[in-house]
Amino acid sequence: MNKLLVICGPTATGKTSLAFGLAEKCDGELVSADSRQVYKGMDIGTGKDLPVNAKFKYQNTKLGGYYEIGEERVWGYDLVGPTESFNVADYIKASRAIIENIWERGKLPILVGGTGLYIKGVVDGIGTSGIGKDDKLRRKLSGKSPKELYDLLTRFDLVRARSLNESDRNNPRRLIRAIEIAKSKSKKKDRNMAVRIKADTLFIGLKASKETIDKRIVKRVKERLEEGFLDEVKSLEKEGVDWSNPSMSATGYRHIEGYYKGEETKSEFMRNWRKSEVQYAKRQMTWFRKEKRIHWFDISNRDYRKTIEKYVQEWYFKSKHVS
Repeated sequence: MNKLLVICGPTATGKTSLAFGLAEKCDGELVSADSRQVYKGMDIGTGKDLPVNAKFKYQNTKLGGYYEIGEERVWGYDLVGPTESFNVADYIKASRAIIENIWERGKLPILVGGTGLYIKGVVDGIGTSGIGKDDKLRRKLSGKSPKELYDLLTRFDLVRARSLNESDRNNPRRLIRAIEIAKSKSKKKDRNMAVRIKADTLFIGLKASKETIDKRIVKRVKERLEEGFLDEVKSLEKEGVDWSNPSMSATGYRHIEGYYKGEETKSEFMRNWRKSEVQYAKRQMTWFRKEKRIHWFDISNRDYRKTIEKYVQEWYFKSKHVS
């Protein structure tokens, strides 16, 4: 049976770095599972951490392309432009095609990232992802407040409404999508989206204490600003990207707007960005804790990488060719 390795966990735990090491050990290729790294030109703020000599090699419309970083390939970056719409259904289609391509070449796909919904969509399938956009409904609901949207959702799907966390209840885009799904008359599901992927899947999760993650977030926010995040935002604006585009709702991008326009200080912007990253890490852990298949490793342990490498290699090379 084909094998699929998943590296997940909250932000700032070193998932991509670990994945590169495992790709070298197990002849693997990375597939990003990050809802913001799919956008072209949004490199620094989303943490793609691309070296200067990284080369993007386009394949086709089905697979997109990959970055060649040293001897390794990284897929899932730059799938669409920053003004284009992109959802979990788009991600499932693209990533499953990429994973199939990696298998066909006899390599190990390593799905790595912190967007839990994307990972779940690839591994287990999500039937509702086949429900398309309702532009008329979206225009009608665009001016409503989060409270109005939430109240409306309770009328159509009380169970779904009660299952939302506080962040989702205050996110107009997610609330409108929930209403869109609830109101869908056909509830038509794309069978390919709803079925589990046929693979022997191993989940590896990275975790750390809140204090450790908070320190790493502070360091990373500072580094991204020093790497030219502000210049990246200027370039996006010149290319026609608007603050109202969904891509600009990403953490960091939505926070820099006030500073960019001179409406708040640099310290205020950085404080708000750091706070949002910390809250995001907390939400990620809330999501991943529900996934019982994850084998957790604490990055505070000195030899955690060696332990993971041994664990993964034993899983990958044992019965590798048995179907």
